[in-house]
Amino acid sequence: MSLKLGLPVATGLLVADQISKWWILEVLRLPERFQVKLLDFGSFGFDFTMVWNRGVTFGLLAGEALWHRLALAAVALLVVAFLLRWMARAENRLTTLALGGITGGAIGNVIDRVRFGAVVDFADFWIGSFHWYVFNLADAAIVIGVVALMADALFRPRATAKETP
Repeated sequence: MSLKLGLPVATGLLVADQISKWWILEVLRLPERFQVKLLDFGSFGFDFTMVWNRGVTFGLLAGEALWHRLALAAVALLVVAFLLRWMARAENRLTTLALGGITGGAIGNVIDRVRFGAVVDFADFWIGSFHWYVFNLADAAIVIGVVALMADALFRPRATAKETP
């Protein structure tokens, strides 16, 4: 049952992620423009800003060699295999949905890494002179999925063990 719910979530997210990146690269042509201002409220706003992330979260472990991008892709695929196994055994709907989002996001970023050697990041929120890390739809799904898993682990009521007579 879990895979029947989680796999469509992962697939839908993967498709939406790849379409958004295609639009950013091919229609908006953000690599040529670098930045497109969208919302500017003076003290905060949102822009599309082109960033090629050659690392993992927050640009950690960045590298440009072929072996490096393939190693990061391979590690991500191992994580996806683990997530799929977990999804198949998920105990509730929230866990299944969260794992579907994380899986779809991870696969979306692996596709970028293999195709381009880097992940396409473009969503740029800012407050004053502070800019949060530029991210994409896959990254957002991964973060939301992890937060949902943490909330589930911390706040879901657990059944108490039955006492033996």
